[in-house]
Amino acid sequence: MDPASHPEQLSVVNEQVLNSADRSVTAAVCLRRFLCYGSESSTYSTKECPLGIENALSLMQLIEGGRGSEVVDEVRRFNLEGRAVRPNPGLFTLAVCSQHADCKTRQAALRALKELCRSPVQLFTFVQYKKELKEGSGMWGRALRRVVTDWYNGQDGISLAQAVTKCKHRAGWSHQDLLRLSHMKPANDNIALVCKYITKGWKGVEEAYAEKDKSEDLQKVFAYLEAVEKAKHSTDEQELIHLIEEQRLGKEQLLTNHLKSKEVWKALLKEMPVAVLLKHLGKLTANKVLIPGSPDIAAVCGRIQDETVLKKAKTQPFNILAASENYKRGHGKRSKLKWEPDRDLVQALDCAFCKSISTVEATGKRFLVAVDISSSLSSLCRGSSISTVAVAAAVCMIIAQTEPNAQIVVFSEGNLLPCTVSSDMTLMQVAGLLIQTPGGSTDCSLPITWASENEKTVDVFIILTNNQTNGRENPADTLKMYRQKSSVFSKLIVCGLIANNLSIADPEDCGMLDICGFDSQAVDVIHNFALDIF
Repeated sequence: MDPASHPEQLSVVNEQVLNSADRSVTAAVCLRRFLCYGSESSTYSTKECPLGIENALSLMQLIEGGRGSEVVDEVRRFNLEGRAVRPNPGLFTLAVCSQHADCKTRQAALRALKELCRSPVQLFTFVQYKKELKEGSGMWGRALRRVVTDWYNGQDGISLAQAVTKCKHRAGWSHQDLLRLSHMKPANDNIALVCKYITKGWKGVEEAYAEKDKSEDLQKVFAYLEAVEKAKHSTDEQELIHLIEEQRLGKEQLLTNHLKSKEVWKALLKEMPVAVLLKHLGKLTANKVLIPGSPDIAAVCGRIQDETVLKKAKTQPFNILAASENYKRGHGKRSKLKWEPDRDLVQALDCAFCKSISTVEATGKRFLVAVDISSSLSSLCRGSSISTVAVAAAVCMIIAQTEPNAQIVVFSEGNLLPCTVSSDMTLMQVAGLLIQTPGGSTDCSLPITWASENEKTVDVFIILTNNQTNGRENPADTLKMYRQKSSVFSKLIVCGLIANNLSIADPEDCGMLDICGFDSQAVDVIHNFALDIF
């Protein structure tokens, strides 16, 4: 994207004020933080907080300052470039902009929503934000009715039929609610059929269309909805399997009783998205759907190790790690479900994790990843059910294999040792490097001091710890001294793997970030932060 051709975007993205603290945080930086992970602060937490005007003050400052159109441009950029690790902050921002007094801001927000809002979940979420922002007063004006109408009319018949049968309601809204309140007028016969199904049910569709001459496209939509209805009421296993395979029905469209059948699960496996498959590996093993040595096991192992499949599904290494650790545990986190982990599946998951690292985009920055070993790394990481040593090992592997200029070290009070993490090492081998006898207190300034004393040039410091720092030096102050000595605006990311809150980063410094816990989205936050996305 050429910045010169987007002057409005450039003014928001590059607006920054220099001060005695190197760089201060502006409203534009806070906006980018908010759009990326839902908070204007210098802390990313795995626990997602409810969104409201009270935690989006910089957003309001920019809008009230007449820069609403620029804010909308930022929302578009973040979503189209895949920089928003959470979708709801962008939808909330568009909801705020869509009801501002400035006509250009409102129009820009609604145009962007039409472009970015793809799923029913996003549509329901946007409408709910509109309701909350209106505080109970009338919200269904012409503009919102047009937005909702355009969303439904913007789909083709089959896509809309799939969407409304897989996601029927969310955030207190249903498709029937939206059609009624928007006074929806279908743009064509295919959309009209789906709308009839939403408002009148299958009985209404049969009465209106069963004897009616239907075009080829209309017949496809009719047949799909008919299959969904038959599946709801079917007690014949073979009929159900036929419907799943013929119309590619998903588990969301089946009844709970249907999912007690092994053969039904086997039919679902053929088209099951990778993310859903990873989530249900334990259940599939416990229920004997996946039997050791069976062709089904071989097919699943092949899919989850296929780099093309992983890239197409945008499968994060951390998501595979979570699935792998949960599967190896042999029991559900909250349920009584138990299983004996299949050896082939375990090996496939380990292989899939290593292969998925290749899907991570390099930043080209110089990294120093420092793992604090002053306390045991056996705790569970906040935001997941993975041990902190596994998380630390995964981060080390991802950075070491994707960034050409990266160094890994372990440290405790007064002691720091380099670690060699090569591309042929397994997660268990890397974790073994990190499991050392703990001792001393935590000093998160030590890796920065070591880099300074050894004249290491570092763009991004990543410190992984189970504790708040207890060292004599403040890491934020140590970083500022390092910047002055090296003439490099280095960044600092401190990951408190079990922390509910963290207060190491200077909130007025756009080059510092605290992370509480760790999850797959934290990987994207680190990537964006390193690339100056916010």
